[in-house]
Amino acid sequence: MEKIGKYEIVRELGAGATSTVYLAIDTFSKQQVAIKLFDLKSLREPNSAKIFRKLLMTEASLAGKLSHPHIVKILDAVTDGDVNYMVMEYVEGSTLEQYVEVSRMLPISTIAEITYKCCKALEYAQYKGVIHRDIKPANILLQGKTNIKISDFGSAAIQNQQTTLVSGVGSPAFMSPEQVKELSLTHQTDIYSLGVVMYQLLTGILPFDGGNNFSRIYQILNVEPPPPSSLRPEIPAELDAIVCRAMAKSTEKRYQTWDEFARDLVSFFNLVGDERAEIFDTKKFDMLRSLGFFKNFSDVELWEVLRICEWRKATESEYIVRDGEIGRTFFILAEGTVRVVKQGSLLSVLHRGDCFGEMAHLSEQEFKRTTDVVARNDTVLIEISPDALLHATTGCRFQFADAFLRMLVKRLSVANQRLSQLLSD
Repeated sequence: MEKIGKYEIVRELGAGATSTVYLAIDTFSKQQVAIKLFDLKSLREPNSAKIFRKLLMTEASLAGKLSHPHIVKILDAVTDGDVNYMVMEYVEGSTLEQYVEVSRMLPISTIAEITYKCCKALEYAQYKGVIHRDIKPANILLQGKTNIKISDFGSAAIQNQQTTLVSGVGSPAFMSPEQVKELSLTHQTDIYSLGVVMYQLLTGILPFDGGNNFSRIYQILNVEPPPPSSLRPEIPAELDAIVCRAMAKSTEKRYQTWDEFARDLVSFFNLVGDERAEIFDTKKFDMLRSLGFFKNFSDVELWEVLRICEWRKATESEYIVRDGEIGRTFFILAEGTVRVVKQGSLLSVLHRGDCFGEMAHLSEQEFKRTTDVVARNDTVLIEISPDALLHATTGCRFQFADAFLRMLVKRLSVANQRLSQLLSD
């Protein structure tokens, strides 16, 4: 096969019982895409073909609806008789399935960060009125060390969609008790399934693994699994508690919101610390969300900020910017305080959430720094290059412009107050 619609086939990526996935090139945009071509003729029962077509239509309806850095984008879909295919962004990497084996388990901190990113992506989906209903390692793609993208929304429940849901979809090992009972589902069913994914990644086994689906369903409804630390002793008690709450059989005892789930993961990182010099994306995102500079940024825009910025640490008395040097980057203080100094005289002290060096960005040219900026204590800095910001989305750039405007108005107000005080004196 050389072509599907307007897409030129490059190579086959994988095949299953009812579909084949190809790497292809969009002949118009010249972008790489992944095409899932369905073979509904291989399904002997008409009812099975009808169900698969329904799942395809469900996922196709999400084209353009879910735009998040941790969700695979659906670009196009065709359902025309025997020709049925889905076009998605191409994600270079593999699914989490390969990391559920005991011999290939990921570091505990990496699993916690992956889970955090899943929480934020599924919280976004819920905000858009979508419940995934089939969260499992095979539907989570991993790029690099911790960057993930959730795929396969064919089983999704979509709020306000005037169609009948396909019942009984999902993977039994990851189904919530209410899903097994075919009750009305909320986002908490995805919370439960993500808890099971977390359990399997941490331990290398499923929490419920009966000899058949009937046995597994009985266990899901009636049996409490052993805590992950009983199978992997180095797992901290705090993480045990997070997994157990996510997998609570009662929705009243389970996490009520994705934010609660994500908050506990951030608290876990704060409690156990991190031996690595670099900062986990989990803590970076949480820092950004807590800073006044970014108060009007959406979650999607904050993930974009993470993509375009550099994070660095400065120790007490370290020079961050020197008077007279040429530079175009600007900085936002994530932690700590800095002194702004001119020829040995203290001009001001900047605190967490403050910005400096922005004149270099706003001038749109090579800029000579006019002050020294020195760390007053140990600090964490967010450094952003104007060139990187130039490649950000329009929405993200607008939010930066708005944040700069608010900051300049605040500084002018403070200057006016000082001038008024000087005049009155």
